[in-house]
Amino acid sequence: MKNNLPKLGKIHPDFFNRHIYSKLGKPDKSIIVGPQSGVDFGVVDLGTKVMVVSTDPFFIAKELGLEKAAWFAVHIIASDVSVSGIAPKYLAIDLNLPPQMTEVELAKMWDAVHQECQKLKISVITGHTARYAGCNYPMVGGATMFGLGKKKELINPEAKVGDAIIISKGPAIETTGLLSAYFPEFLEVKYGKSFVKRAQEVFYQMSTVKDAAITASVGGVTAMHDATECGVWGGLFEIAQHSRVGMCIDKNKIILQEVVRLTCECFDIDPYKSISEGTLLATANKQKAKFIVAALEKAGIPASIVGVITAPAKGMRVLDGDKSYELKHPGVDPFWEKFAQYLKKK
Repeated sequence: MKNNLPKLGKIHPDFFNRHIYSKLGKPDKSIIVGPQSGVDFGVVDLGTKVMVVSTDPFFIAKELGLEKAAWFAVHIIASDVSVSGIAPKYLAIDLNLPPQMTEVELAKMWDAVHQECQKLKISVITGHTARYAGCNYPMVGGATMFGLGKKKELINPEAKVGDAIIISKGPAIETTGLLSAYFPEFLEVKYGKSFVKRAQEVFYQMSTVKDAAITASVGGVTAMHDATECGVWGGLFEIAQHSRVGMCIDKNKIILQEVVRLTCECFDIDPYKSISEGTLLATANKQKAKFIVAALEKAGIPASIVGVITAPAKGMRVLDGDKSYELKHPGVDPFWEKFAQYLKKK
């Protein structure tokens, strides 16, 4: 029997365009940036300052260990504010906890949240905490992050024709970090124990907080986006769609870490289409681009200039050696289906 259930992962952009974006409640002139494809945050004009807001599931991947899982949960949300050019400052959090989570585990998780918020200078301002039937890992609630800054600091994402396209770390960072944590036995069979350790070390790359702060500090940035669901291809497509521009991308100039490539091969996943929290996609004035890459690399973050923003009539083109083809939005991230498949295998 054919399975007609909707696919897992984010809803396809076409659905949003038809059913969501035209129904956003009461219009308000103080909203500078509202909900839209390819933008990780919203912005409200507060007069002399702006408030940047982003919300996401509170994602606790218990297999990572509660401390590492909490680190990741904070950075997922903080990253989406950081790509505005303004640092995250306040956190509101709703914890809908699995019934089996003990008080010892909750205390351990929350201590890690507290410590990471201290490091990032983020204050928790409100929340809700309870256990409910039907709740389970990894989605144990939701959270909203706020940033507060001067208007001149805000990078209101709009790529311009002639801008350079910059990518940090390469594709499938989150894919590698999570699959190596959840399913290390499959990697070990194919590549050995030392490889599993290398793959699991990718974990701390799963944040764009530092990438975005460094990139914004150099100047000349016109847009930043965190390559989450649908990965590098989805993220680049979203930037182009939002900015109403075209792109010419040289696939061979995108850094592909060997450990990422091999992990994706093991699980039969296209790395360029797969979830990649931690990969920063940025567009910048071409004169500034090389300085941004140099600043990132000085901080130990691999990065490269991979293409150029073109006129919208030229569309989305990918160069791959002597081949050229049109880039289309992946539609659905392959990670979630594979994740569910391998959970059954365990």
